[in-house]
Amino acid sequence: MEYSRLNLPVGIHTFERIRKEGYIYVDKTKYLVEMIRTGGIYFLARPRRFGKSLTVSTLEALFLGKKELFKGLYAEELMNREDFVTSPVIRLDMSAVDTDCGISGIRESMKEITIEASESLEVDVPHNLSASNIFRKLIINTARKYKQQAVILIDEYDAPYTEFVNDPVMADKVRAVLRDYYKQLKANEQYIRFIFITGISKFARFGVFSTLNNPEDISLMPRYSELCGYTHEEIIRYFPDYLEETAIEMQITVDDLMTKIRDYYNGFTFDRNCTTKLYNPFSTLRFLNNKEFADFWVESGRSKVIADFMKHRNLTVEEFRNFPISTDFARSPGDMDTTPPEGFLYQSGYLTLREGTITDLALDYPNTEVLNSMSALLSKNILTEKSYNYFQNSLLYALVSKSIEDFVDVLNRFLSCIPYADFSSAAKQTVKLSKSRLTVQEWLYRSNIISFLRGCGVVTFAEVQTSLGRPDILLTHQGHIWLVELKVAANGETAKQKAEEAFRQIEEKYAKAYPEAFCVALAIDDEKRQITEFLVCV
Repeated sequence: MEYSRLNLPVGIHTFERIRKEGYIYVDKTKYLVEMIRTGGIYFLARPRRFGKSLTVSTLEALFLGKKELFKGLYAEELMNREDFVTSPVIRLDMSAVDTDCGISGIRESMKEITIEASESLEVDVPHNLSASNIFRKLIINTARKYKQQAVILIDEYDAPYTEFVNDPVMADKVRAVLRDYYKQLKANEQYIRFIFITGISKFARFGVFSTLNNPEDISLMPRYSELCGYTHEEIIRYFPDYLEETAIEMQITVDDLMTKIRDYYNGFTFDRNCTTKLYNPFSTLRFLNNKEFADFWVESGRSKVIADFMKHRNLTVEEFRNFPISTDFARSPGDMDTTPPEGFLYQSGYLTLREGTITDLALDYPNTEVLNSMSALLSKNILTEKSYNYFQNSLLYALVSKSIEDFVDVLNRFLSCIPYADFSSAAKQTVKLSKSRLTVQEWLYRSNIISFLRGCGVVTFAEVQTSLGRPDILLTHQGHIWLVELKVAANGETAKQKAEEAFRQIEEKYAKAYPEAFCVALAIDDEKRQITEFLVCV
């Protein structure tokens, strides 16, 4: 008898298809049961590709009473109870709204998806009204036709708006259109049993939340923190065959594989206590399917929007490491087109919650995948795609061959591409915020070099703790370890003096901690913005 197993649901977010066609479903229905039993209006914010659409699809199947799909799942007991009542479901996917034809095109597209929802329910609505009024008629007529209150499921409610985060004027127009549409939820609440809304942001100004009565924002509630995404235990429980198969191909143990997967894809936190860390489901499934570590999540989205956002605001990657925030900010970071950069990156999923040292909470990159991806995005924005590939190949050759001359040469060519003035204000702000021990110039050069190294796929650490201090950069590639201490010659200092200072620091503090490392002291002439002196500690 041939062995068969469930398939990986890569890119599939339809619950019925997963259950009927033999795909693995990680059971999250206990959280949905709790919401249904309590009733009301729920909002969930999560980054894209994190399982929001699958959650909406599962809720739809629950309310429609498709019992056969829930056999063996937590929700099976609820659906078999005599008092369980099904409901008609109005489901809207706002990511389907066409945003390419201006505000009038958005209004027309919203009309079309509302009419399509009415047709799927076989409910008559007038077609000659605005999208908002068609939505109102849909809610009322659905309740009247089925003689019971309707369930409203809205997926990616803010998708039309987030398309314009780099265009505040247009973003404000779209926000007004959406607010007019969503106000029908409050105006017609007598016809509604349950509301569930997903998105990546929570409007602070003129948003949907001012149009609803007491919505329950479950985005940071610890009891719902595992609703989307995979826990470490869930990956071990649901994917054992794939883990074993991947470990064999990589010639490592399953335990070693899980350690690598944890570092690369785990780390997203969605509870204010920062107790639960989650894997991005899209990246995890792609990894198990492809059996290689790659930056799947960023590659699947609108990475140019993020790169442009960072570039237009003169931002660097390093300034958002352990970035202090308040609990109030974590709960309500503001509209994405007006929030500070850390709020935009937090809501987009590029930053996640951590326990703070200065304040109760902090933001940081969730894992290696996101950190490396952000570094690559900024590096590619400085360089052209063609030159980026050339730079990457040159860097990797220098590391493997332990050629300090080639290493310095590729760094200098990279530094010459950076518009220094664009980054200096960000550097000053970050040094002030973090109370960094580094000078503005030193922080600036170091942060961009680190981003370049990470963006080229090199495992790179900044300021790793030793008993005698923290070396600036520690990197590893194909078994080679490099320890780099960086100094900047400014205000009358010479590069030779700074290189010797960095060399002494390595010899006195770091060389003994890393006896196998290739230790390099670099000195940058701030006036020339180039590495003009270097020493190797043998």
